[in-house]
Amino acid sequence: MRKIWFRSIAWLVLCLMGLAGSRARAQEFPVQTKTLKNGMKVLVQSDHSIPNVALYIFYRIGSRNEHPGTTGLSHFFEHMMFNGAKKYGPGDLDKVMEANGGSNNAYTTRDTTVYQDWFPRLALPLIFDIEADRIANLSFDPQKIQSERGVVASERRLRTDNDNGGLLDEQLWATAFTAHPYQWPVVGWMSDIEHWTMEDLKHHFEMGYSPSNAIMVVVGDVTPEEIFQLCGKYIEPITPHAPPPPVTTVEPEQLGERRLVVHKPAELPLLLMAYHGPKTNSPDFYALNILRTVLFQGQSSRMYKQLVDKEQIALEVSAFAESAFDPTAEEIFVQPKQGVDPAACEKVVYEELERAKSTAITDQELEKAKNIRLVEFYQQMRTISGRANTIGTYEVFFGDFNKLFDAAKNYRAVTKEDVQRAAKTYFGANNRTVATLIPENEQKAKQ
Repeated sequence: MRKIWFRSIAWLVLCLMGLAGSRARAQEFPVQTKTLKNGMKVLVQSDHSIPNVALYIFYRIGSRNEHPGTTGLSHFFEHMMFNGAKKYGPGDLDKVMEANGGSNNAYTTRDTTVYQDWFPRLALPLIFDIEADRIANLSFDPQKIQSERGVVASERRLRTDNDNGGLLDEQLWATAFTAHPYQWPVVGWMSDIEHWTMEDLKHHFEMGYSPSNAIMVVVGDVTPEEIFQLCGKYIEPITPHAPPPPVTTVEPEQLGERRLVVHKPAELPLLLMAYHGPKTNSPDFYALNILRTVLFQGQSSRMYKQLVDKEQIALEVSAFAESAFDPTAEEIFVQPKQGVDPAACEKVVYEELERAKSTAITDQELEKAKNIRLVEFYQQMRTISGRANTIGTYEVFFGDFNKLFDAAKNYRAVTKEDVQRAAKTYFGANNRTVATLIPENEQKAKQ
């Protein structure tokens, strides 16, 4: 175990000294690209260290591309894409893939739907056949649609309606965004789930799953030539369609704090905050990541030391921001202890945010945060799966996968002044929405 640990650290150090240097280092991490005649862009990175492959397909379709009445459709198709097409019927996809040593998964966000395949290289033609079949010939069997509609409705009840954190988070976004489609949940509103029409489904699938609306990333024991050849045989013949129409709605500037309270049976109160932040492809991306790390990441972070260690009024605290095409939200999560008024936690959070705005972080904090972010980045790049996801994420959200080679340089370039400016820019009182869940039994006891 010790030798493995030393090899891991040595690998990370080499990455930090090598790939971190400049974009010129990209030649040590070659990614070959090709755009098919139907518009799908394919990115291939060869890694012959193990005889396995990770294949990711990023579709630029998410809840952002829905509208009232069709919310939840992107997530619904994440389910439907595993439920049968022309050649591989219901259940066949998973059975065939598992029989050939592979596995798969998918995830839906506000901006994208991503499909993941992991498999031995010997299964390459099979995986391309499967993907082509479900892109071109997805089944719209009414019985299967009704069945999957029930599954999605059940998932919503489990993860949102009956989950205090999920419910509060949904209400937070619905309050923080008043115009932009980020306001509705990825899973969709229940009334919409119950009333999607066949026309809604077919239209959403046609525009979202056009090859021209997708990026394919293949990493592993492959050559670019064989991948492009397989794409030419299986993917390129698929007819493209018009992509989703542009989302032109811009969320108006928030001019004052918004608050909401949810009363629900619960053991503990809950506190969530959302501050309007920038889109992922923003000059402030790296500075905000450093700020978030200093304030919220780990037991040595400022917020943890104040809320959990010193004041002992919270069990945990964290913050995060999703990758997004449009200006999104910087979200803060605090779990107060039982019997603690969430307002006490709020006060500490605001004090720490004000400190970050009024006084620059220390040199030690800056260096530590950069090291944490860089190690996380290169740990993700160690596996073929993490690399496929990172390459695709940079291509989709930053507009060019090559920008990932500048990540280390951009983190190193962040100054204390950049971090302080980011805190001042985004974490103002007028820019926040506060959501509090008060245990119903506690509320009754106060009355």
